[in-house]
Amino acid sequence: MSFLSQARRRWLFIRIGTVLLVGATWQAAAWFVASPDFPSCTGVLSSIHFHLTQGDMLLNLWVTLKRVAISFVISMLIGVVIGVLMGTYSKLNQLTDTALIIALNVPALVTILLCYIWFGLVESAAIAAVVLNKIPTVVVMIREGARVVDHDLLAVAKIYRLSPKRTFFKVFLPQLYPFIMASARSGLSLIWKIVLVVELLGRSDGVGFALNTQFQFFDITGILAYTCAFISIILCIEAVVFRPLDRLIARGRGHG
Repeated sequence: MSFLSQARRRWLFIRIGTVLLVGATWQAAAWFVASPDFPSCTGVLSSIHFHLTQGDMLLNLWVTLKRVAISFVISMLIGVVIGVLMGTYSKLNQLTDTALIIALNVPALVTILLCYIWFGLVESAAIAAVVLNKIPTVVVMIREGARVVDHDLLAVAKIYRLSPKRTFFKVFLPQLYPFIMASARSGLSLIWKIVLVVELLGRSDGVGFALNTQFQFFDITGILAYTCAFISIILCIEAVVFRPLDRLIARGRGHG
């Protein structure tokens, strides 16, 4: 681990220590309860190994990750554009604010069912249901960020006659990075949960479908195995993608 900086090693040790502490607490609680309805940590780990080597866990994880990635990219792109427009133009915000509130409060289950009824039990309907559920939350966070953009910096860019494109990407957009990162983090946690519901209701593969299958057999260990496997992947995404982006943004803000 010599290639890691001291701060990164500390962060890694804290994360690993937290996971080990949770696992030890879980194992002790399972021993204390001693019930088949509360499987132990070691039992869940054994189930993960079984589903990885003899089951379809790898395939189901890949299918779900693909759906999560597609839905995440689409919802972030559309949500950021709409949020910037609403935060920048007050009249547009007034016209669309009520619609945004309605979209925020439509239950995810209703959107999923309607998409399946309208478009059929197809992949595009599943993706559309997830995207429609996520876009409003992205819009809200980006809109608030666009509202607090430093207009003095925009005035300076205008004085120096920067082009609209350069002003947007070099002055306006960097101020939204913290809000984009916050919406991305919350969005990832929300999207994969919605994807599981979408898969449970209308797909024949993916983690949600696998969880439904485990539920049919009342296999609590299998349910927890799939849950822990996917959470582990999300933790890896956090460490490999979001944390480096955080450092890069912080470095840029520090230089600024």
